[in-house]
Amino acid sequence: MASVKLKKLAFARSGDKGTASNVGVVARNEYAYTLIQKYLTPPVVKEHFHKICKGPVERYDLPNIRAVNFILHDSLGGGGSESMKTDAQGKTHGLAMLELEIKITDAEYEKLKEF
Repeated sequence: MASVKLKKLAFARSGDKGTASNVGVVARNEYAYTLIQKYLTPPVVKEHFHKICKGPVERYDLPNIRAVNFILHDSLGGGGSESMKTDAQGKTHGLAMLELEIKITDAEYEKLKEF
């Protein structure tokens, strides 16, 4: 098994939806999208954000633009106008998502070198 940081596969954008953080992840290419689809699951994201995400994590697939969108429920301490959190609007959650490491097979890792 090999590890790869998500930032090698994608870029991200994030913001707030009330008390939930919204994180969009867009793959850099079609192969990266297949890896993201396979390995970037709600349980993996929930574990990565376990210190701030108190609710469930939902994933929405957007294959036409090689993207996935995550909603991290109860992750903003009430939202921008209610929270004492440094980032009560979730603007840095996309950057934090890109630091997530996913485990892939050695063969998948080798194929990544082609891109």
